[in-house]
Amino acid sequence: MDMGLTGRRVLVTGGSSGIGAAVARAYADEGARVALTYRGGDEAAERLARELGAGRHAAMAVRYSLGEPDTVESAVATVTERWGGVDVLVANAVRWAPRRAPGTRFEEVASGDWRGFLDDNLAPTLRTVQLVVAGMRARSWGRIVLISSHVALDGHRGQEFYGAAKSALHGFARSLAWDVGRDGVLVNVVCPGLTTTERVLTGLPDEIRERELGSTPTGRLSSPEDIAGAVLFLGSAANANTTGQTLTVSGGR
Repeated sequence: MDMGLTGRRVLVTGGSSGIGAAVARAYADEGARVALTYRGGDEAAERLARELGAGRHAAMAVRYSLGEPDTVESAVATVTERWGGVDVLVANAVRWAPRRAPGTRFEEVASGDWRGFLDDNLAPTLRTVQLVVAGMRARSWGRIVLISSHVALDGHRGQEFYGAAKSALHGFARSLAWDVGRDGVLVNVVCPGLTTTERVLTGLPDEIRERELGSTPTGRLSSPEDIAGAVLFLGSAANANTTGQTLTVSGGR
């Protein structure tokens, strides 16, 4: 299947590791130009950008921090100045929710903690979409893929604020689809289940992993590459008329 991505300009936020890195590789393999963002520690991001650009189309790493609005503006500006615009946005950057102390109830979380968390996860993503969508409209073509989480659908004890932040992306995509659909711009959400990123492999207790495997029809957790395949389809020309939807990649849970 021709994905229609040769030479397309793709921006992957949070693209230096995990799901984001797998997504960046998938687009580079299809001949796209890939800009991947990092929050701190540019060495891994620069190394991946060199890998993706070797013998293929151009790739670059740019700094983008959810907690620093100026970096959101500058990251998109850098890609636009270098390549002339963004054709595909994959919004994967996330600020993880702080763990509640054992025994702490929802109502005991300080408002300053959760307000900042929601602001950091939502506002920069919506602003990034604003910055790229005008060019997509002008070219009558664009793809936006927002990365959510199974927590938004299934819930998880202690993850109320993370679930709220991710759930908001679903409503945003549904409404934005109406605003941009007739201009050739499609916007969708990919909702990964528990995924075998380095963060999960090193931080998830064995008993929880086994429990998750036992409740998954396919009997395995999704890999970052599994998620990347779903993103690649939705964020390509192969997706001709799917918009405002949520695609869950969770092994059937």
